[in-house]
Amino acid sequence: MIYFTSICANYLPKAMALAASVKRHCKDAVFVLCLVEREIPEAAARFPHFDEVVLAQDAGWENFERFVFRHSIVEASTAVKPRFMQHLMARFGSHVKFVYLDPDVRVYGDFEELRSLLDRASIVVCPHLLRPGNIDMEISSLAHGAYNLGFLALARSPNAESFLQWWADRLFRFCYDDKARGIFTDQKWMDLAPSFFDVHILKHHGYDFATWSLLGSDLRDNGAGAYVVNGDPLRFIHFSGLDSGTLEKAIGWWLTADNRDCFVRLYKDYRAALEQYGQSTLGSLPWSYANYRSGEPIAKEARLAYRDPALWARIPDPFDASNAELAACAAELGGSPAKGSVAPSTGLVQGEHPWLIERVLASARRAGVGATLVKGLRRVVGR
Repeated sequence: MIYFTSICANYLPKAMALAASVKRHCKDAVFVLCLVEREIPEAAARFPHFDEVVLAQDAGWENFERFVFRHSIVEASTAVKPRFMQHLMARFGSHVKFVYLDPDVRVYGDFEELRSLLDRASIVVCPHLLRPGNIDMEISSLAHGAYNLGFLALARSPNAESFLQWWADRLFRFCYDDKARGIFTDQKWMDLAPSFFDVHILKHHGYDFATWSLLGSDLRDNGAGAYVVNGDPLRFIHFSGLDSGTLEKAIGWWLTADNRDCFVRLYKDYRAALEQYGQSTLGSLPWSYANYRSGEPIAKEARLAYRDPALWARIPDPFDASNAELAACAAELGGSPAKGSVAPSTGLVQGEHPWLIERVLASARRAGVGATLVKGLRRVVGR
């Protein structure tokens, strides 16, 4: 199988730990690194467990710079995923099975169930939650997506190819962290995928065991480096929230004396592996798309403004521009990039043309729910 992850350079230690664990446990694995940078750092080029390192810009984009300019570093790393998987399917024409893993994943066993599953299913996803009870994470899943896109597996097929094209088209325009608008990078789009395509939901506790899985978990060491979680063989842990401190908090919130030791030991081993791969140095590498060519740092407001397609024609190469030029152009077109995020349906600046749901909520706050419902019904029936 072909495995890949997409990162910016500061996540190199995580991608190294991931690739090493994939090569250790998954037979016949080919690991490809997608790098959202202008150049390949020497540390990536010489790492033995990366079979290939490919710059995202070299994966078949018509205007990658115009695309990447609109995104933050996290958004950019996720936005390239479907287009890069299309590139891999073309690049590795004799391979059938492809797996994406987030860089903050570590593998602990061969993906034998997945390998067999991909003989009959062409799109496989993992839900954030496999059982009710953690209301905090249930609410979080409603905001961030039912399925965790730290994992995605595809088998070459018309179904998978149609899905990838749909997903790539959506992420080209709307891969933003804008939860108020119903978008969370690449992930919320996946909520729609089972309605549009044949998607298999993998309900196996050993895949994508993560921060959100800790409450009531039963992770045990069966000896010889083999682990079982809630009765299923452990395949990989997704150490999501490590950098933000969320994982440390979740350990305190949701693990007890009965189930703490094994996970905490693996967590500490993972942190030690990151240090081994250069976290203290590589982890602070700057993003090569963070500045204009002049060296001026790109303001968040400039990226937000450039989400308006009207600016693409006016400023075809945004990295040759400046914050002042983008602000002036946005103002001339009738928007103000300082006002906030961009309405995904039109590219208009938030606050100028609120969506229907925002109008309903505003009316409910102002006039009350009952009056709002009566007003809406009158409009529907024409009275």
